[in-house]
Amino acid sequence: MFPRLFILGLVCATSAYASSICACTIPVFRYALDRWEADKFSLILPASAAQDTALNDLLRPLRANGKANLEITTSKDASITTAELHDSRHSDRPVWSGNLNAETLPTLLDSPARQKILEHILAGDSVIWVIAEGGTEADKIEAERIEKRLRFLEQVAALPVQNPNDPDSQLGPGPPLLLKFTTLRLRRDDPTEQPLIHMLAGPQGKVDPTTTSFAAAIFARGRVLGAWPLTDLDDASLEDACMFLVGRCSCRLKNENPGWDILMNVDWEKTLAEVKATLISATALAEPIVKQPVPALAPITVTTLAPPVAPGGGSPDINTWIGLPQDDTYLFGLNWPYLAGIGAIVLALLAILLLWKK
Repeated sequence: MFPRLFILGLVCATSAYASSICACTIPVFRYALDRWEADKFSLILPASAAQDTALNDLLRPLRANGKANLEITTSKDASITTAELHDSRHSDRPVWSGNLNAETLPTLLDSPARQKILEHILAGDSVIWVIAEGGTEADKIEAERIEKRLRFLEQVAALPVQNPNDPDSQLGPGPPLLLKFTTLRLRRDDPTEQPLIHMLAGPQGKVDPTTTSFAAAIFARGRVLGAWPLTDLDDASLEDACMFLVGRCSCRLKNENPGWDILMNVDWEKTLAEVKATLISATALAEPIVKQPVPALAPITVTTLAPPVAPGGGSPDINTWIGLPQDDTYLFGLNWPYLAGIGAIVLALLAILLLWKK
């Protein structure tokens, strides 16, 4: 019985070792930045917009390969008289509604806060915590508590060790891989940030941004992990969210992960490629070019010796002739890690064979 259990344990250990080698080591926040496209918002226009020449000229760049994660459609319902912006997954709750013109369209596509969020993402920050507060003393205390806790987590957390030889763990173009938690404070009543604040609060309406101060965690290409009222976001919840985003990406399908996206007017593929090119150029400029002096060569006398003759007139020992030690690694052309790996495979095959015979 004992040999059979030993064989089973050997097989399980070998399988577990192989699985750990193949696991993706990229953190969630970076895997999402490299590979997850932003969900598109739906901008629904009233039927009367088809006759508005100025509005159509304004929307033409967005329709023809625009940078924003946005789709534009015209409603056939005559009862709809204003434009509506909807989250792609929850079309029954508009994020924004109103008259669409040259003044309101830019606030839908971009805002000062979104520019700061983009700046932090392209700098390599892991998570940007946007704190939407009402300006009260209680909100100030909660925001300071969150910032203090994030500074602590930044010191004690660690990114997964990266394996540069693992094809499943290769980073895409973009900033360097960092562990950094950033905060960004907004006023809930800021008129220029109203579309963003409603996007951050979430499409399901669990947080009412008009009455509740909250914090939202943003990462990758404008992905929101979740939004929590400040009074509910305790240290444990804050730690859980941060550790999830800097941990290994165990689920590679975006739709199986929590969260939603915000609308950003960014060409991510082009922008990330530019960040990588800038990083390479900066690294090349930072490396000093050191010219090594060429030492003068003194004349030497070379004496050629005949190879030693092996006993019995055979071929000489190559290790003796070139002055190398008798090393098994050199003779076999393999090193011990490779031999150990081959041995593990052989043991696993023998174990399977023995189980098959029993």
